[in-house]
Amino acid sequence: MITTIINGIEKYFNKETTLLEAIVSLQIEDKVMACAVNMNIVKKDAWDKYIVQDGDKIELLQFVGGG
Repeated sequence: MITTIINGIEKYFNKETTLLEAIVSLQIEDKVMACAVNMNIVKKDAWDKYIVQDGDKIELLQFVGGG
């Protein structure tokens, strides 16, 4: 089992999972604009290539407009 922390909350995956699969499993793929894994930005076109590792700390960011 793979344990990660996504936006401060522990999440578990039973199999090798890409970053994109993790985001889709949370049902927020249309809201996420940027992603950092262990404080390193992962570009959106690499989300389907990055394999989530045990212990990864993932921050999913969305931009909010305002003024």
